[in-house]
Parts: sequence; C-alpha cells; structure tokens
Amino acid sequence: MRIAIGADHAGFALKEQIGESLRQDGHDVVDCGAYNALPSDYPEYAAAVGRAVTSGKADRGILVCGTGLGMSMAANKVPGIRAAVGVSPVEVRLARAHNDANVLTFGARFVKPGEVAPMVDAFLHTSFEGGRHAVRVNMITAMEQGTKA
Repeated sequence: MRIAIGADHAGFALKEQIGESLRQDGHDVVDCGAYNALPSDYPEYAAAVGRAVTSGKADRGILVCGTGLGMSMAANKVPGIRAAVGVSPVEVRLARAHNDANVLTFGARFVKPGEVAPMVDAFLHTSFEGGRHAVRVNMITAMEQGTKA
C-alpha cells in the first residue's frame, strides 16, 4: 500500500518512526514533510497529504502534530478527505469500517510510540463496510459539494 505521511515540528519524530515502520512492513511511503523539527505550520502538511490521497498518489494518509486535532481539522478541509484522530485501535477500526476514514492523525504529545503501531495496523487492515455506512459517507460528500446535508 502507498501511504502519504506528514507532520509539523511537534509530530516530526513520531512521523519518522511511523514512516520507518511502514517501510519495514513493505509499504511505499510518500513523505510530504516536514523534514526536520524546526517550527512549521501543520495546515501545509495536512493539505499535501490530503491532496496525495485524493489524487490517487497515495492510498491512505497519516498525519502527526502535537494534538492530532489541528491536522484533522485541516485535512478535512480537502474535499474527499475523511480524517480521524487516532485514540485507540477500536476507534480507528470503526473510523475505517463505518466512516471510510482515509487519513489518520495522531497527537504526538498524547500517544506513546507503542500505542501507535496497533492503530496504524487497524487503519491499514480494516475495510470499509459500505451498506448503511455508505449512505452516511455519501451525505458527507454531498455536504462538501454544497448540495445537501
């Protein structure tokens, strides 16, 4: 699978760890920055990862900032992105299965490195269930397009 990753300065170290783990697992990693821990602006990386996913250059995206919240908010402004903050493997699995989340965000200040791997695994290996959930995802898409809620 091709995974786009990105982080601001607060998430840089965790992004690097995630990227290395993904590569070791045989995934193709598209690193959208930041490329160091110098102060940077998270919306830039959220947009880059979001565009990589929606353009088909990546199958999924992973973003890291201090809380995971800013990245999620910014990524969700890219039409077609459904970003969810990773809190637990169960929530990540449900975000994929029920919401077809295509970007996962982490708060580097709130997750321990050992907690990340099970959430990344759930994100990459859970399929969207479709069915009644597809109706709701289609409603989100219509909201993005300004046609319905």
